[in-house]
Amino acid sequence: MHYASLASGSKGNCHAFSDGDRTLLIDVGISFLQIRTRLEAIGWDAGRVRAVAITHEHSDHIAAIPVLLRRTDWAFLATAETLAAIQRILDLEIPRSRWLPLYPGKPTDWEGWRVLPFSTPHDATDSVAYRLEAAGATAAVVTDLGHPTALVADHCQDLDLFVLEANHDVTMLREGSYPPQLKARILSRVGHLSNEASAELLGRCLSPHLHNVVLAHLSEQNNDPDLSRFTAQEVLRGSPSVLHVARQREPLALMDIFRADSGTPVGL
Repeated sequence: MHYASLASGSKGNCHAFSDGDRTLLIDVGISFLQIRTRLEAIGWDAGRVRAVAITHEHSDHIAAIPVLLRRTDWAFLATAETLAAIQRILDLEIPRSRWLPLYPGKPTDWEGWRVLPFSTPHDATDSVAYRLEAAGATAAVVTDLGHPTALVADHCQDLDLFVLEANHDVTMLREGSYPPQLKARILSRVGHLSNEASAELLGRCLSPHLHNVVLAHLSEQNNDPDLSRFTAQEVLRGSPSVLHVARQREPLALMDIFRADSGTPVGL
């Protein structure tokens, strides 16, 4: 099983998983052109994309949907509440034939893959993270949550790959230029994970199977990759896990999530 972060941050998010025959995207917060361009940059065939699983309706996770509806036949995996929110925000209709309903806490079979959405504390209609099991590998993509809950930690045990939000450094955020209301939202229990909260959750999910950890959704204004990496490395000390940082403007490809892969960052 292969993984790639095509984009990760406040300006757009898109993660990809592939078994070589089919590719599933999680969120499409960058343009269709950028999705194709970045897949090609890491040597993946955009023609193998079959579906998109949506975590929630915020714009940095759904921006490409209008174009995808016109230009592809990809299916959309989402909860009913998230689907309704997307249709309302984008003023469009996703045909029933292209929607695979999801239910938090209930696994769904998608072309032989086990897709399990689970609820996250975020200021969205029905925000979820995903646990995927396919080709003998297990991964989770957990971003956009205000605090690490026991339910989230329970669903992130015995992973091969953990994609985990490390959105902000608390001091940088508090001393930065964001308006007070936005700072309060990010720091709230339905906002985003700080480096310290991310490390706390990571520590609760360590296992001998965890080969790769990807820190994701870093704020370009309120975080520094070196800070987030240092905080996570303290938790991973003595662990065989290899730590990666996903970026906003360039993809990161892990070509085998079973082992401690050094990863392939690709500049565009």
